[in-house]
Amino acid sequence: MATRTQFKMTTAERRRRHFSDSFKIQKVRELETGKTKVSELCKQYEVTATNVYRRLNKLGTMKDKKERFIVETDSDTRQLLELKKKVAELERIIGQKQILIDFKDKMIDLAEETYGVDI
Repeated sequence: MATRTQFKMTTAERRRRHFSDSFKIQKVRELETGKTKVSELCKQYEVTATNVYRRLNKLGTMKDKKERFIVETDSDTRQLLELKKKVAELERIIGQKQILIDFKDKMIDLAEETYGVDI
């Protein structure tokens, strides 16, 4: 059975090889769409992550855009809405409890004034 070390290229062999521009663009598109990962490309083609990121910056479609797109899944959006509702409910409960506390403090103050007793 063959092992990976048998097929590992030497440094000189890796320096002599060249990838076509169309191949590089294809791999950059795969990275941008999420079909592959940088670590997978590094292992598969025995290249460094620096080279992959360099090509991604040079050939990628997002290189000139200053803004980033954040993609939220439906479950993330639902979870966020549920958490906002929960926060609103808790704030409402805290408000009600604060009103009760203020009411009790006022009743104590009135009782102290009326009966002249320190409570």
